[in-house]
Amino acid sequence: MMRRRLLTGLITVSLIAKPMADYVQPASALIVFDPSNYAQNVLTAARSLEQINNQIQSLQNQATMLQNMARNLQRLDFSSVGQLTGALHRVDGLMEQASGLSFDLDQLQDQWRKQYPESYDAAIKVSDVASAARDRWQSAMQAFRQTMGVQSQIVENVRADGDLLADLVNRSQGAAGSLQASQATNQLIALSTKQQMQIQTLLATQFRAEAEDAARKAQSEEAARETTRRFLGSGTAYSGN
Repeated sequence: MMRRRLLTGLITVSLIAKPMADYVQPASALIVFDPSNYAQNVLTAARSLEQINNQIQSLQNQATMLQNMARNLQRLDFSSVGQLTGALHRVDGLMEQASGLSFDLDQLQDQWRKQYPESYDAAIKVSDVASAARDRWQSAMQAFRQTMGVQSQIVENVRADGDLLADLVNRSQGAAGSLQASQATNQLIALSTKQQMQIQTLLATQFRAEAEDAARKAQSEEAARETTRRFLGSGTAYSGN
């Protein structure tokens, strides 16, 4: 009887102890919180995020720089060179049409010796002197006519330059980058240079006409003295002898 009761007690204890063991976890499965390790992980993550933000900002700066470079290198889609050179060619065409005394130095010297001799040969006829005087008069008139033609062409060019100047100024002010602004400025300088060249050409034709007219008058006076001298002769015909 005693053995039977002891066996029954052992079985009961074993049955009670087994369910209780299911609720007890081993010591190795417990979670331990480390504050210093957690703070280090947070700091590392913050530094990584800052590096990423710096890289993003650097890429944005590079993109902006490339956009500015592309804008500064953009060419001006307008050129006034053809219009400027065309106006100068028209003035040069008028200069090449000059009759009478030439603007070419070698030709001018030959023409000058023929029309404006330093002295008259004794064998020259009075009719030849008169014919030469008429040639000089025609040459002077042609010089004045050419001067007026050049003046008219320059006035026409200046009128066209007004519209061109306004267009270049607007393009310079609205330039997208430094290259466009520089190109527009260069064309404005070219326009100013062209106008100065026109003024020099005009002055050359005007002074030429004035100089030729003054030379014609001086030569006419010399021709008149020579004609009078020949008409009077030695003067013996008018003496009492």
